Amino acid sequence: MRPVKTTSASLDTDTILHNLSLLLTSSQRPALTRPASNASEHFKPKIIQTHVNSQEPGETENPPDAAALDPNPLRIRCGPSCGSDTRLFALCSESETKVREEAGDVQENNEKRRKKEFKLKIHAFFKKNHKQENRVQAADDNLECVEERQQEQEEEELLENISRRLMVQEEQLFSQDTPSEQEQDQLHKDFEALIVQVWITINNTFIFSTPQQLKVLKSAVAIIQGQEEQDRRWAGCVDGPAPVWRPQKCVSTHNNLLQNMVESRLKEAVGHDSGEPSESTWSPVKKEVFRLGKCVKKDLLAVVKVKDCYPPQMDIINLYAGLYHQRFSSRLADLAVSDLGTDDCCYVLLWVNHCYPCEILKHKELDGKVKAACLGSLLLPETLNQLEEQYLTGKQDKVKLWLQTVLKTEEQSWMNGSTPKIVDAFYYSPLAVDVIQIIDGSLSELSHVIRDQSKAQRVTQHLEAFLISYKKRVEEFVKGNHWNVIPVVKAQLACEEQLRDYVTGTGRLSEEQRRQCLHSLSALRDCGYSCFTCPIHAQLKMCCSQLWTPVWLDGSLPVIDALLDFMSQQLTDLADLQPVCRQSLLHIVYESVVLQYVRKMMKARVKIEENAAQQIVEDAQNINDFFSERGCSGSSWLSEMLCSIAEILRLKDPGSVQLEMAFLAQRFPDLSDAHVLALLSLKTGLSSSDVRSIRRSVAENRSTEGSANRGPLFFSKVKVRWINAAINQMGVLTSACQNPK
Repeated sequence: MRPVKTTSASLDTDTILHNLSLLLTSSQRPALTRPASNASEHFKPKIIQTHVNSQEPGETENPPDAAALDPNPLRIRCGPSCGSDTRLFALCSESETKVREEAGDVQENNEKRRKKEFKLKIHAFFKKNHKQENRVQAADDNLECVEERQQEQEEEELLENISRRLMVQEEQLFSQDTPSEQEQDQLHKDFEALIVQVWITINNTFIFSTPQQLKVLKSAVAIIQGQEEQDRRWAGCVDGPAPVWRPQKCVSTHNNLLQNMVESRLKEAVGHDSGEPSESTWSPVKKEVFRLGKCVKKDLLAVVKVKDCYPPQMDIINLYAGLYHQRFSSRLADLAVSDLGTDDCCYVLLWVNHCYPCEILKHKELDGKVKAACLGSLLLPETLNQLEEQYLTGKQDKVKLWLQTVLKTEEQSWMNGSTPKIVDAFYYSPLAVDVIQIIDGSLSELSHVIRDQSKAQRVTQHLEAFLISYKKRVEEFVKGNHWNVIPVVKAQLACEEQLRDYVTGTGRLSEEQRRQCLHSLSALRDCGYSCFTCPIHAQLKMCCSQLWTPVWLDGSLPVIDALLDFMSQQLTDLADLQPVCRQSLLHIVYESVVLQYVRKMMKARVKIEENAAQQIVEDAQNINDFFSERGCSGSSWLSEMLCSIAEILRLKDPGSVQLEMAFLAQRFPDLSDAHVLALLSLKTGLSSSDVRSIRRSVAENRSTEGSANRGPLFFSKVKVRWINAAINQMGVLTSACQNPK
């Protein structure tokens, strides 16, 4: 393993020296006194000349600087007072010579040295030849790359060899009866030089990326493991004294170094700009939390790339995760007890409850590797509860204020006589969009900030209160007979439709809240539609009063045609109403016409002739065509229901009447026995037994599951109060028939 090189991306030298000094100061190894001069002389590095200072004739040769003589000019230096890496390189050179002499490779080494010197001479020669500069430069670069790779491999192997050799020397030295004090002192210094290089390698973990660098880190970790094993061997030895530098406690020191590294990196991250464009507008708390979280994520992902350099039992990912978690948690706890504003409180909770556990610990490269359950939350439960309560209280106040402001602004525009804007040819108000954004945005934020999602009802309750106030304001405005009431109501009907879609579609409301909101919206819609239907209802009652009269029965009075002409005039002003609202309004008017038609039919005291049944069919067709032409779709069931009634009145055979009545009851579950009797009272030629049989059949079919093609509720809106008189007139006195279930 070679001494670690630094790049522009590496930690600065002061940071490395600071982390190492913390470790070396905390270690309680006994200091061995020795003369400084002897130490420096003994550990004078053996330097292999790797640079030839080629000069032009007549130039003065300058003394080479330290970088030119250093066999590894990019490695970190500890300064004059720290001879650890210098001693280590001297030790590397000595080890290299000894190993090769023992193997009988002295001659081979000399041959390699001569080849290297020859290559360097060639290098100097080519530099003087300016005519071949480009070709020489390429050859020079290739030569340096090859030599550098060879040197890296040799130094890596040598450092591991040094670790093994030092442990062998240690055992041999202390197996003697009286170990030499000088040899002990020398061995101690050699161990210190080796370990310092190991710590420098560990300290540069986050800048290692190439396979060769990762191999260096793996070698350093292997040395730590080997030293730890040696500590255990000496701890179990009872024969004779142990070395004063034992135990080395390399694993413990390694963990302390990681802790110092984590603290240094997080501290440095807080002081550096994260590069986010919007960071200039953030509060100091938000900046700090974001930078800390970003550093934690980046570093943990970097640890994943070096995890194979460590043995599984060291569990390096969770070791780092625990250290970052502890430091991040400590800083957030300090911020939590400070006077946080609502926005800062929200951002801290966002990181604690969402960003950290979901986006970092469950990142695809960390999920399953980090024991998130063992780490727990970044904040204690009591602190977290306090922050969540502070956030919810502040958020409730904001939502309430925002909704009140929206409604006040809208109401002021009505009262000032303004007409709503026309967007895409329809009246439009931004109220619904603003309200939905306020509620939905708050709920979306709350889903990431608060743990207990049931607390979201503390926000949605303000929507319920808002809709009640909104309905009252619209009702009061409609009663005021303002000149702009129709345009305003058209815009508010569009808002009601948007709010209804949101209330029915969101799953964040409780059932009771949803029911109350829909109730308020229905009242608002009815108030708006009444502005258009009230004039129609008055004319509708007057026109339908002519139904079932002789002039209607013989076709001489076109009652429905006159009614449709009036409605055509009333409904021409709906072009600027939103299509969805217009269709809903037309459906209400359509249903009102048919309801009034059926009410008048069931109150009739005349028997229906066959031509009357045909008149009902024609009226049903005319009514349906009128509303279909104006875009009212999905209401054809009203026409079908009228045609079914006409068929019941036309048929003469009791069995056929019974089948048609049963079919009508299946389509409309709210068709009661009173309605059946009212319809049968309009027919001629049915005996009392026929009526009882038909009623019994309808009751039996009503108890079964019925048809899947059921229509909506209709007959429940038609009251038949005179049915007892009709029953007496028909002679149906059976109590069971009077009160069927």
